[in-house]
Amino acid sequence: MSTSFHDVRFPLRLSLAVSGGPVRRTDIVSLSNGRENRNQRWRNSRRSYDAGSAVRSIADLYELTAFFEARNGQLYGFRFRDPVDFKSCGPLAEPGPSDQRIGQGDGATTAFQLIKTYGDSAAAFVRTIEKPVAETVRVSVDGIESPETDFSVDATTGIVTFDAGAVPADGAEIFAGYVFDVPVRFDIDRIDINMKAFNAGSVPSVPLVEIMP
Repeated sequence: MSTSFHDVRFPLRLSLAVSGGPVRRTDIVSLSNGRENRNQRWRNSRRSYDAGSAVRSIADLYELTAFFEARNGQLYGFRFRDPVDFKSCGPLAEPGPSDQRIGQGDGATTAFQLIKTYGDSAAAFVRTIEKPVAETVRVSVDGIESPETDFSVDATTGIVTFDAGAVPADGAEIFAGYVFDVPVRFDIDRIDINMKAFNAGSVPSVPLVEIMP
């Protein structure tokens, strides 16, 4: 992650009304026999949002503009709370210590990256979680929840580090549950504000794009 990152969160009140989600890039070639060849251009999905859809009032517009100015447009990244996908579990459940498998102990390794797996019987996608909310992280080793004194969480990288006296044993299954944010930046250096259009129900487009690890 670039050092050009402010560890602040986009206003939660506005993020609940932002539109967007994961984006992928796929090349599709139609063959003469009617079949297709499909090639994956991006290994991972990249989330994209439009914060303009969150603006409902002049106060919203001012708050968005102030946040944009503080980030110097595209220069500095920031945290964003995806309105749907922001937990290790589903959006209506509470994170638990057995939500996501993050690794297996070998008796020596102390650091494990938080991840989230999306999958079914056909395939799975593993997503790196870099911006957890540290105080929400719960960890279990072989089905037993670890006390908070046994590990620490780096909220800037998503790495869980066990203390020397609590290193997972060889073969131990390590799971975690958490709340997390998405690292994003503004995808424009200019916000076009037209009060006449705004009063008529039109709001500026303010795209946000995920910063990839």
